[in-house]
Amino acid sequence: MAAASLPARAQSHAHGHDAPAKAVKVADTAGELSEGEVRKVDKAGKKITLRHGPLKNLDMPPMTMVFQVGDPAMLDKVKAGDKVRFVAANPGGKLTITRIEAAR
Repeated sequence: MAAASLPARAQSHAHGHDAPAKAVKVADTAGELSEGEVRKVDKAGKKITLRHGPLKNLDMPPMTMVFQVGDPAMLDKVKAGDKVRFVAANPGGKLTITRIEAAR
């Protein structure tokens, strides 16, 4: 059975798409927006601290935590105290915000 899965794995490594494909797949399955509140924006560190509700796609309970951001330009759109909706993923073991928008 392992031999049957080897060619697919080898093919993805040969094309160099293994890690990005996983990141995209996680983001796609995480299409549901979670709700939170911005506690701190660290533009220099490319990080954001959010107090958030449950993150179903990551199986995480509500808490306050620091996330990396997929695109540092996202940090220009928010400030401490803002209510937001966002998508978080865990590519390569780094909790990352892949999308963020002001809550309506």
